[in-house]
Amino acid sequence: MIWGTTYLGIRVAVESIPAWYVTAIRQTIASLIILIILIKQKELKWIGWSSFKRQILLSILMVVIANGMTTVAEKTIPSGLTSLINATSPLLVFLGCVFLGIQKASLKGFIGVFIGFLGIVFIFRDGISDLLDPGYRNGILSLVIAVSGWTIGTIYSKKHSAKPQYIFLNLFYQFVFSAIVQFGLAIIFSGKANVNSWKTESIFATVYLAIFGSVLGYFCYHYALKRVSASEVSILTYFNTVIAIFLGWLILNEHVDLDLIVATVLIIAGVFITNYRKKVPAEAIAKN
Repeated sequence: MIWGTTYLGIRVAVESIPAWYVTAIRQTIASLIILIILIKQKELKWIGWSSFKRQILLSILMVVIANGMTTVAEKTIPSGLTSLINATSPLLVFLGCVFLGIQKASLKGFIGVFIGFLGIVFIFRDGISDLLDPGYRNGILSLVIAVSGWTIGTIYSKKHSAKPQYIFLNLFYQFVFSAIVQFGLAIIFSGKANVNSWKTESIFATVYLAIFGSVLGYFCYHYALKRVSASEVSILTYFNTVIAIFLGWLILNEHVDLDLIVATVLIIAGVFITNYRKKVPAEAIAKN
């Protein structure tokens, strides 16, 4: 539910703050919060080179690329549409897990993927000409990169989920690394920060993204990945897409037409069908 609100937060933040500065400041604040928590709990320590390399990879995929490129995209793409395209990630997670042998292929799963991607068709059914606009085209391209990074990161997290007790410590290393990289990208693409032009609401939105979107949101996400399948974790799509579209319409007056509603229903239905599993009765498990 919190991540559903972050699409609105990003849109407000990038209104006056360059996208890469938003992500860099967001992860810096998140790093400091987690650092305080780790010091207070006396859990701050070196995780070893092997684990450090894994956290760097996850940081690149899920924070620098996925979160960073989503933020870049929202400079030119409405928050509701951004969340809807990101909602296709669970379908790609399923395909990736099947391809790598992490989970079994199923007819139901492929039907869900097909229905979900029909939703994508509805999004662009009458809007292919919009891609001629450089800003819109770059936004969509940024989202494709973001979804790819998130998908690969989710699958990788599931394959290397042996030590769930170090979630905050791992996130600390991820956020510190991503903050450094994103500040570098901010300087490269946006130059020196003109803080005087930053609106108060954009600054508050960035702080909100750090506390709730990064610290709380990422902790819950990684904790869940340790407990259930990567596809099941992706049920968050059911919530954050609807919340993001609703808030974009309510607060930012973003346009919501029939095609977008149909696309939302198709994508969420596709994700549900792909991830749905009948619960096995306890008696059946005991007999087996």
